Amino acid sequence: MDGLEKIRENISKCDDAIIETLAERMRYIQDIIAYKKENGVPILQPEQETKQLNILRLKLKENPFSEEILEVITHIINTSKKVQAKSLFSYNIMLIGFMGAGKSTVSAYLGHMLAMDEVEMDAMIVQKEGMPITQIFETYGEEYFRNSESNILIELQKRNQTVVSCGGGVVLRDENIKNMKKHGRVVLLTASPETIFERVKDSTERPLLNQNMSVEFIASLLEKRKERYLLAADIIVNTDNKTIQEICEELIGKLTAID
Repeated sequence: MDGLEKIRENISKCDDAIIETLAERMRYIQDIIAYKKENGVPILQPEQETKQLNILRLKLKENPFSEEILEVITHIINTSKKVQAKSLFSYNIMLIGFMGAGKSTVSAYLGHMLAMDEVEMDAMIVQKEGMPITQIFETYGEEYFRNSESNILIELQKRNQTVVSCGGGVVLRDENIKNMKKHGRVVLLTASPETIFERVKDSTERPLLNQNMSVEFIASLLEKRKERYLLAADIIVNTDNKTIQEICEELIGKLTAID
């Protein structure tokens, strides 16, 4: 039994060393974010994560526990992303804009790169109602759908550090804008009518466009909503002819500049 206790004691010492090392690593992550912000270095560097993992694989090549250790380190890297997010944002990021402006794509990318929770309002409504949005419109009408959007925004006030992809018409109600700003910054993603048309022309899940799929109709609806979008927005990011990384870097840069 003494031998077993000795082994357990050694494991405990390892745990203490791991705790101390991890705390030091997290402090370095905060230093990296501070340096990047101060010197204008891009926050999102996916190539660095790939490079880091490749180096680790080489170091672990001959280790009998390589698979298990790499799994732990991958989790540590993911947790480090959360440290970065906490250093950058203490609030929700509310993405607004016309359908096809890139909200879902940006939300997914930011959620992955910063290990932030990600929510798509339309998907939440579909799950709650048990039917697609087109069917909600057909069965209950647009007013019912807009009420569902408002209720979802009230629920989201309980969350922090979440990227929220909002429905295209969420800005139509003053109460929605107020609720988005309570615990979040509102990011307006824009795109030209031509870009939006190319992105949504093959979709059958856009009730307002299903019978009006044209650049002209999109331009007309965009113009009608323009004032509401601008009223809600804390920052604006145009998504035309940009990579997802370029869009998200611009978004982060503009958000940190107003904080």
